Amino acid sequence: MKSGAKGTGSVGAKGKGGGPKVTKKFIINASQPASDKIFDVAAFEKFLHDKIKVDNRVGNLGDTVQISQQQGAGGEGKIEVVAHTQFSGRYLKYLTKKFLKKQQLRDWLRVVSTSQGVYELRFFNVVNDEADDDDE
Repeated sequence: MKSGAKGTGSVGAKGKGGGPKVTKKFIINASQPASDKIFDVAAFEKFLHDKIKVDNRVGNLGDTVQISQQQGAGGEGKIEVVAHTQFSGRYLKYLTKKFLKKQQLRDWLRVVSTSQGVYELRFFNVVNDEADDDDE
């Protein structure tokens, strides 16, 4: 009896509509590589649509998660993800890295969190030392 009551209580807490409404907004800024024409923002948006899991199921976005490209001034190459459920920024970072690996860009780009909820794709800082003469 005790375990049955306890089980239904936990299901009610974790079930749909049991918790408070959470809205989180994430921005992935890929404007730097997109302006250099090495990063396809539309393909990345489609990748996110296809890969993001909601309730452990792929392709289950519905109204809970919205993915869109930001339009207007300064919005070129930025993707906005609005989640109306528990959603981790680390999961977005993981999916971004997975996309970069798939496109073979992982060697040149890295994902950096500039502020809370904002991730930016940056080039690795490559230092060219002209003092190094490998020809000799």
